[in-house]
Order: sequence, then C-alpha cells, then structure tokens
Amino acid sequence: MPLLTRIRGPRDLDRLTPAQLDQLAEEIRTFLVDAVSKTGGHLGPNLGVVELTIALHRVFESPSDKILWDTGHQSYVHKLLTGRQDFSRLKMKGGLSGYPSQAESEHDVIENSHASTVLGWADGLAKANEILKKDDHVVAVIGDGALTGGMAWEALNNIAAAKDRPLVIVVNDNERSYAPTIGGLANHLATLRTTDGYERFLARTKEVLERTPVVGRPLYDTLHGAKKGLKDFIAPQGMFEDLGLKYVGPIDGHDIEALESALSRAKRFNGPVIVHCLTEKGRGYRPALEDEADRFHAVGKIHPDTGLPVATAGADWTSVFGEEMVALGKEREDVVAITAAMLQPVGLDKFAQEFPERVFDVGIAEQHGAVSAAGLATGGLHPVFAVYATFLNRAFDQVLMDVALHKCGVTFVLDRAGVTGTDGASHNGMWDMSILQVVPGLRLAAPRDADQVRAQLREAVEVDDAPTVVRFSKGAVGPAVPAVGRVGGMDVLREAGTEQPDVLLVSVGALAPMCLEVASLLEKQGISTTVVDPRWVKPVDEQMAPLAARHRVVVTVEDNSRAGGVGSAVSQALRDAGVDVPLRDFGIPPQFLDHASRAEVLAEIGLTAPDIARQVTGLVSRLDGREGFEATPAKAGSRRS
Repeated sequence: MPLLTRIRGPRDLDRLTPAQLDQLAEEIRTFLVDAVSKTGGHLGPNLGVVELTIALHRVFESPSDKILWDTGHQSYVHKLLTGRQDFSRLKMKGGLSGYPSQAESEHDVIENSHASTVLGWADGLAKANEILKKDDHVVAVIGDGALTGGMAWEALNNIAAAKDRPLVIVVNDNERSYAPTIGGLANHLATLRTTDGYERFLARTKEVLERTPVVGRPLYDTLHGAKKGLKDFIAPQGMFEDLGLKYVGPIDGHDIEALESALSRAKRFNGPVIVHCLTEKGRGYRPALEDEADRFHAVGKIHPDTGLPVATAGADWTSVFGEEMVALGKEREDVVAITAAMLQPVGLDKFAQEFPERVFDVGIAEQHGAVSAAGLATGGLHPVFAVYATFLNRAFDQVLMDVALHKCGVTFVLDRAGVTGTDGASHNGMWDMSILQVVPGLRLAAPRDADQVRAQLREAVEVDDAPTVVRFSKGAVGPAVPAVGRVGGMDVLREAGTEQPDVLLVSVGALAPMCLEVASLLEKQGISTTVVDPRWVKPVDEQMAPLAARHRVVVTVEDNSRAGGVGSAVSQALRDAGVDVPLRDFGIPPQFLDHASRAEVLAEIGLTAPDIARQVTGLVSRLDGREGFEATPAKAGSRRS
C-alpha cells in the first residue's frame, strides 16, 4: 500500500521512519507529475519543496502553528499532507485551488498569491501571539525571488526589531546550483549561534570589555569584526545578521534529517530566525530540469513521460505583443523594456534576446519598476513596463504620483487582463480599468484582436508626455474583428442599418466577438443595434455623446469591474454632455471570483451573449411599454442607470 494514501493529516508523518520519509517523498513526486500533467498547474516549484514541506509538518503542529506560504504556488505538497489528495480537478470549478485556500482547509492561512507579502503576515501574527500570550509558532516560507520585493524587506526591518518575539522565516532558495559541502559547516556554526548560552556569553564579554580601560572597546570591535568577517566568508548570512536576525544555513533542502534539525533549533530559539534552505526547482523530473527557461514553473496539460504539451494552442495575446515589441525595438532605439521578474510570461524574452542591454528586470518590485520607468522616460527613453494586470494594483501610487504627475511618457502593458479564471480571485485582472480612471492624463487602450494590439501599442509609444496603458486578455487571441467604419477615434464594428437605431452597444477589448453575437440576437427580436469599439477607453471619445444621442439605449460591455469601470466613465460623459439616454452597463460584479475556467466564470456572472441580449431586450421592451417581456431578472453583472 503506498505511503501517501495513508497520510490523512500532518501527524500521520510522525510514525514514519527516515527510510519511509524518503519513500514518501518519491511517491509525492510521482503523484505530482502524474496529476499536474493531466490538469496543468505549477509543477516545478512543488517538485522542489517536497522534503522541505514534509520536514515543516513534522516539526511544527499545524494548524495551531501557522505555516504561511508566500505566493502559494508551491503549496501542492502541503495540500497532500493535510488531507487533500484528489487533484483530478485542480484549478477547475469545484476542485482544488492552485493556491492555499481558507475554504479548503484549516491548515491554509493566507491565499492572496501575490508575492513578498508573507513576512508582513508573519509579523502581524507573531505580534498577535505575543499580546494574547499564545505559545503557537509562526512559520513563513518565502522564496529567494520573493525576497526581491520591497515589502519583504520592510517586514524584515520590523521583525528584527523584536529580538525576543519568536518567528521562523524559511527562505526557499531554489538557485540552480549550490555547494553541498558548505551546508555542514554552516549548520555547525548555526547550532552555536542559536543557543541561549552563546547569547549570554556575547553579552557578558561585551560588558566586561567595555569596562576595560583603553583597550576594551577597540578589542571588542576588533573581535566582533573578525567574527563577522569569518561568518560572511563561510556563509551568506551577513545581511540577515546585520538586521539582527539569527541565521541557520545553508541547509540542503532535500535532506529531511538536516531540515528537521535546523527547523527544530529555530523553533526552540526565542526570537526571529532565518532558516536558509537550498532546493532544486523541478527536482526528480528530467523534463523540468532540462527546461532552461523556468524549470516547468507552470505548465498546461503535458505528456508525463516527455513533458511535451498534449495540444498546441494558437497564437496568444502575449506572443503578439512580444513580436511587436521586437519590431518596435528595431525601429526605435529609445524603446526599452521593464519586467518584474516575469520576462518570459509577459512576452519580453524575444526582445531581451535581440536587445539585452535594453531590458531591465527589477525583480518582484512593481512599485520600483514604475518609478524607475519614470526616471528612464525623464532621461530621454520610452520605457514599456509589461506586467500582469492584477499586479499593477501594487504600483498605483507610483503610476499616479511619479509617472502621471510628472507627465512621463511610460507605456504600461497589462497582460492577463479581465477574467483569467483558473488561478482564482487574486489573478483576475479586473480592477485596472477602474483604478486607472482617476489618473489625470492617462490614456488606456483595450485592443479587441491581434491587429489592434500591434496598432495600439504603436500609438501608445508615440505619446511622450503622459502615461499610456495597453491591456489584453489571457490565452488564444482569436480571429481579427474588422471595422466597417469609424466615428471619431472609435471603430464601428456593426451598423444598425436604420436611421433611428435602438441600441448603441459599446464593446470593450476582447469581448468584441461576444458583443457582435449580442447584436445578432437582438436583431432577431427586431432590435436594431450599432456596435462600436472605443479602442481608447480613457478618455471617453468626444464623439461618444453625440453618437449615443442618436440611439434609444446605450449598453456597455467590459471585462472589468463594473464599479468605476468603462461603463461608469461613459455614463458620466453622457451626463456631462446633457445626453439623457438610458444606460445599462455589463461587467464583473465587485466580488472575488472563485477559480474556474474563463467561460464558466463569465457564465456565472452573466457576461454571455444570451444573458446580455435577454436583459437588453427587456429594457427596450419596457421603453416600448411592453412590461413583463424580460424573461429573467437581471444578474449581478449589470446595472441600469
């Protein structure tokens, strides 16, 4: 009987022998490759933390002890050890989340899956334990990549200020090479440094030497400097101990016995401790280890033996952007690119190959990236900062006060905008068109197809006195949606075919095909519809109000929160122009959305052609005096104004 099937909770690990623990680790890796290859998910990070997760759950008593995962994409092993072994619907509706989830288990504490936040959480929980006089432990697991985020260092600065407040920080360092021999020596020194006796010895020595005339203080400083120099020479711990944090490591992150020893010492120490674990991303799976790009950080459905995709998707939005960036780079030497530790996912890898000196990876530091972009623009360049839409939230103040206030020509390219689906609430890019509405001078484009991505990116980089934003969806880009005319700066996608049309349907971005389907459904009900794509949704086109005045109803459809989104901006523009036309806006309700496919999420919130057509038909019917025509009540995804 496989050992993994006998693990129903963390305490089941206590009965296993060292040999059985090694066997369990291998079973977990086999399980992960088999399961994730069927569903897709974060494979490489989880293969790298198998032994570390086992050791954490053997040393600490979850859920009373809080084990916190930064980002959380490496929590699959944690799920397996806490009773969640049905991965058949991983990241699908009704199945396990790809991140920690409070709804799934009492062992999951935080689930935001935005990097560099875990140390702030740990600091707060440790303070709460102190005030409430709890003896529970707090353990924060953070990757070396997440440590590039400024929030992590702000938290470390606060954590280090409380020398006697217990908190264990596990640094999961998955660099691709390390020297195994250094671990034993560093481990030995760490044992000495994290004992109460050693701390008392240092305090007494300092007290005695400071009372010694003339030579006391210089001698202590010399000895202390020599000690620091020796420690920095044999272990990369200096920067942590300079903050006042005790350091244990580096530890071989695949040696369960060594990990348990280090974690047990850290658990006993009455203060903040760093446990530095060196792990191998993708460990035990050859295709992942041979993937130079990111060690199978995230994969779709793959063949488990070869690691090759089981199906080939068409061109996606990201690759279209990436190819156009290369073309722009060849034409304009002033165009440079910025990424926040996501060069390949945002499509800048080809640009980096062509122009390596013109790409800047700032690490997981979106705030710094935005300010640095302002500096690049002020220095005479045009930076293009490519980032997931959900992560631009973190740099809003910098977009507002550094880029926009200073009228800097910076282009922000937002990948994965709108409903992304399977990664859950924290990854839907559903807030950008709302929060950016308040930024003076900013221009925001929502391309509907690949041709418009290329065209609007070029239009954006021509603006040198204000920030510009280009946002697009996740996944396949689909066929081109041609325009049949132009009104102001807006593309007309469908003419109403009558002098007095009923509905002006404002289609935003990738929802254009669905909006054309809505128009076709309305036509079958005898409702004439004009469909326009504003292209630039901020500011609202000057011709929007005159065009709306020629229709009986205005409908906006956007893949963004309805709260303060494009629909709200259009409504305000109509009011300002004195155009009194009923407006119905369709978008994402102001709520966090559960993980599911994009299509399932859109159906759940009423962003489908039949749902929208039914509600618009009901609105037009009421204007005609035919009450009761609407067959179903309005869903949360729309509002009448």
